[in-house]
Amino acid sequence: MEELNEILKQRREKLGILKGKSPVAYPNAFKPDATAGGLFDAYGNLSDDELQKLDKKFRIAGRIISLRSFGKAGFMHIQDRTGKIQIYLQMQILGKEKYRDIVEICEVGDFIGVSGGFFKTRTGEFTLKAEDAVILVKSLNPLPEKWHGLKDIEIRYRQRYLDLIVNKDVKEVFKKRAEIIKELRSFLDSKGFLEVETPMMQSIPGGAAAKPFVTHHNALNIDLYLRIAPELFLKRLVVGGMERVYEINRNFRNEGISTVHNPEFTMLEFYAAYATYEDLMDMTQDMFQTIAKNVNGSLVVGYNNTKIDFGGKWKRLSFYEAVEKFADVKKPDFNNSTLLASKLESLGGRVNKEWPAGKILTEIFDKAVEPKLIQPTFIYGYPVEVSPLARRNDADQAIVDRFELYISGLEVANAFSELNDPEDQRQRFLDQMKARDLGDEEAQMIDEDYVRALEHGMPPTAGEGVGIDRLVMLLTGSTSIRDVILFPLLRPER
Repeated sequence: MEELNEILKQRREKLGILKGKSPVAYPNAFKPDATAGGLFDAYGNLSDDELQKLDKKFRIAGRIISLRSFGKAGFMHIQDRTGKIQIYLQMQILGKEKYRDIVEICEVGDFIGVSGGFFKTRTGEFTLKAEDAVILVKSLNPLPEKWHGLKDIEIRYRQRYLDLIVNKDVKEVFKKRAEIIKELRSFLDSKGFLEVETPMMQSIPGGAAAKPFVTHHNALNIDLYLRIAPELFLKRLVVGGMERVYEINRNFRNEGISTVHNPEFTMLEFYAAYATYEDLMDMTQDMFQTIAKNVNGSLVVGYNNTKIDFGGKWKRLSFYEAVEKFADVKKPDFNNSTLLASKLESLGGRVNKEWPAGKILTEIFDKAVEPKLIQPTFIYGYPVEVSPLARRNDADQAIVDRFELYISGLEVANAFSELNDPEDQRQRFLDQMKARDLGDEEAQMIDEDYVRALEHGMPPTAGEGVGIDRLVMLLTGSTSIRDVILFPLLRPER
C-alpha cells in the first residue's frame, strides 16, 4: 500500500509539472484523423519501402499502454477504440524539451496525441514515427495490471471502465451484444414489425409474475411501479390496430441476484396479430438461427463446456411430458397436490399449502427439468394456473397455448397465444388477486383498463418475450449474466 501511495503522489507531482508548463493541462483541441485499426487495415501490410514512398502524415490519439525509453529515443504503444499501435519517439525529431516532457511526465494510463508517418522496425512492426506529440490527459491512478492484474470479479464489475481497458475480451463481448440487438431489430423489421416505446413507470404492474420496485410521484402524490414487463401496453397497441409491434425494453424485478438474474435486465417483447404460439416457435427458431449465423458465423456455439447446436429443427416437448420424463412424476399424479408437495420438498423447494397442483408442478419443473434441457428445446402446454394472460387450449381447458424455450438450462423465451376473451381475463385477474391475498407477492394485480381494452376487441394474437441478456450469454459463452451487463447491480461500497 505504501508503494501504491508513493506512485499516486508521484503522478500528482507530474501533473503539477505539466500544469506549470502549460496553462491548459487537459487540452481539448487535438483532433485525430485516423484510428489504430483503420491504419493497420489500410497500410499495415505494406513494406518499409512502400511506407516511405507513401509520404502521408496521420494524427492519432489514445491511451498509453506501454512505454520504454532508450535515452534519446523510445517506444510506446497507444490504444484507441479500434486497437493498439506502436509509436516511435526520437529527441532529434520532437526536440529536446518536448521529448523530455513526454519521457519524464508520461506513464502507462495517460492519453497522448501524436502525428507523423509510418515505417517498419527491424522486427517488422508497423510503427508511427512521431513528428509532434501532445499530452492530452494525465492519469492519476495506475492501471491495475501495473500491480496484480484485474482478476477480482467484484472490482471488474464495480469498476467496469478498468475491466474494459485491461481485458480485451470484455470489450468484444459488449461489441457482440450490440451486434445481437442490431440483428434482432433487423429481423423483426424485415417481418413488418414496428418498434415502439411503452411506459417504464406504471400505476399497475402487469405482464409477468414478479415483485415490482415501488417509487412515488410527488406532484400526483401516487405510488408508481417500475415495469416488470411491457406486455399489457403492447397488447393495447394491438387492440388499437398496430398489428405487429415490438419493444427492446428495460424491465425491473425486485428479486434475488444470481448468475442468471439481475434486477434490471433487457428483454425483447413482440406481438403479432393472426399468429399462434406455434407460429412463434417457427419464427423464434428462424430468428435465433439467423442471429447465431450472422453474429458468430456458425450455428454451433460453445457454452459451459458444451457444444450448443442451433441448427436443424428444435425439439418440442409438452410440459407434462417433460415432467414425466425428467422429474419422474407420473400422469395419474399430475393433480395430486399432496404427492406433488412432497415431491417438491424432496427437491429442496418451498411449498405453500394453498397452491394449486399446476403451480406446484411448475415449481417441480423449475428444479428438476430445467437443468436437463441443454440443446434448444420448446416446452409447450403449461398449466392454466401459472399462465394468467395466455389463451386456453381448445382441446384441453386445463392448459394454455404457451411455450418456453430452454437452452443450456436457461429459459430464454416465453410465448403464448394471447387471451383475448375479456370475461376470462377478468376472472384470471381475480384468481391472481386471491393468490396475492394468500401471500403470493408475484401474483398479478387486476388491470381494469386492460380488460376494457379487450372488450373493444383484440384480434387473435401471439406474443413473446426474449431475454436478451441470456441470449447474449449463450452467444458469447458467458456463464454469468454480470459478464454481459455493463454495470450489474452491486451492493454499495463501504
